Amino acid sequence: MRRVALLLFLVGLTASIPAPAWAQTATANLSITATVNGTCTITTSTVAFGSYDPVVTNAATPLDNSGAVTVTCTKGAGTRIDLGLGANASGSTRRMQGPTDLLTYELYQDSARTTIWSSGAGLGLAISTAPSITPRSFTVYGRVPAAQNVGAGAYTDTVLATVNF
Repeated sequence: MRRVALLLFLVGLTASIPAPAWAQTATANLSITATVNGTCTITTSTVAFGSYDPVVTNAATPLDNSGAVTVTCTKGAGTRIDLGLGANASGSTRRMQGPTDLLTYELYQDSARTTIWSSGAGLGLAISTAPSITPRSFTVYGRVPAAQNVGAGAYTDTVLATVNF
């Protein structure tokens, strides 16, 4: 019994001794990194000319309409939008394919239709770098020249739009 009492006394004595306080510390910096890639997306809305009448309405007046190219870029990205010549081009002349004929048209950067929109430095539309990730829309001005001798039917073409960043 004495042994048990002595043992309980010693256990109680060691339990009442305070644990030592740690008086020293060490620190290190934790590096945090990320990479934001410059990127852009591009979408288009159709340049739908509608009805072309080479006999009356468009015998002397071209047919105009417009579409759009919309780009969404990482802040600071984007420099130029290029428009290809289309699937039916002959040299630098854009043409829509119809059932029996080709209908010539052109795409322009400005509403006065004086600056042709094509691809490459000086030919594509130069754009400022994106101020934010908000989508930006750019109008594509189209024109089908007057007095083309083409047959009736639907005419189409596909033009590749590219944003350079």
